[in-house]
Amino acid sequence: MDRWTQSKAHTWLQQRPWICGFNFLPSTAVNFLEMWHPDTFDPQTIESELGWASDIGFNAIRVNLPFLGWRHDPDGLLERVDHLMGLACQFGISTVLCLFDDCGFGGAEPVWERQPDPVPGVHNSRAVASPGRASVMDPALRPSLEAYVRTIVSTFKADDRLLFWDLYNEPGNRMDFRKSEYSEYDQELEAHALDLMESCFDWARSEQPNQPLTVAAWKTPAPGEAGEPYRGAIDQAALALSDIITFHAYANRPDAERYASSLECYGRPLLCTEWMARSIDSRISDQLEMFQSKGIGCFQWGLVKGRTQTYLPWPDDLVRAHGGTPDRSIWFHDLLHENGEPYDPAEIQKIRRLTTESRGEITALAGS
Repeated sequence: MDRWTQSKAHTWLQQRPWICGFNFLPSTAVNFLEMWHPDTFDPQTIESELGWASDIGFNAIRVNLPFLGWRHDPDGLLERVDHLMGLACQFGISTVLCLFDDCGFGGAEPVWERQPDPVPGVHNSRAVASPGRASVMDPALRPSLEAYVRTIVSTFKADDRLLFWDLYNEPGNRMDFRKSEYSEYDQELEAHALDLMESCFDWARSEQPNQPLTVAAWKTPAPGEAGEPYRGAIDQAALALSDIITFHAYANRPDAERYASSLECYGRPLLCTEWMARSIDSRISDQLEMFQSKGIGCFQWGLVKGRTQTYLPWPDDLVRAHGGTPDRSIWFHDLLHENGEPYDPAEIQKIRRLTTESRGEITALAGS
């Protein structure tokens, strides 16, 4: 199966309203291992929170899967994925499944057991990579990683509830809230991550899914820094292999527009799969309208304040590196308190208005 043509990719996008979603972890899960583990999978909270999301106007979620879940409990993981997608579909929400992730912000390697409580006061303190940075660098594990990708894709390759496949989140990401410097081990990770990402496209395409494949470009220059975004080897390979173009943009509106414009040359649909961080001026108040007006699908980070503690900011040096000012009085990510009440009602009103307008436009086109 070849990479989709530009025409096929645009036809896929034109068949649906403007995509407006969020990266989803239920508030009761400290990370994706806790979300998907049979002892802590929480369908009641998931249903409640997806209901709130639907009422706001969201029509898509992006969610990571754990390789360890498949390795230790393959049938159970598939059942839980099916259950999540079923709940989302009931609320008119499509699902994006992300198969691998190098963003192990918490610093620990993943283990398939009960997850520890969050570190007080630390953003995403128990985030773990999948399959784990050591596993990405282990050649002996590649057959298992291939089997995982093929099994998940083949299971859901014709499922209309699935919007697209995000094969690998931030390959080569070396961020660890406990460290300020990268090591030689981390530099080696990038080479292995690039090889794994390219293999993922081959494995997934060989299963001939109905849905498009993508990996988001994610490396951007610091605010005011010279240079084009997404020019590293991993980002360039991701953009060359993806059926639809996805990217991350934790930046203010002018920079986010610049990043998006730099990707228009690919002639494919654009979707921003991670954005919205108030302390660095990545805000719903101005950027959501920009995405909608340009027809760029978008997935902000977070919904309900919970065990990930992503309402707290990144480490101070990382906030400053993105042009922001550390301020714990302002929520960083997330939209809702644990009882469903909005952090900022004006944000909810804007999401609801823009998604309602988009549904009306697609209905009018269908009628004509």
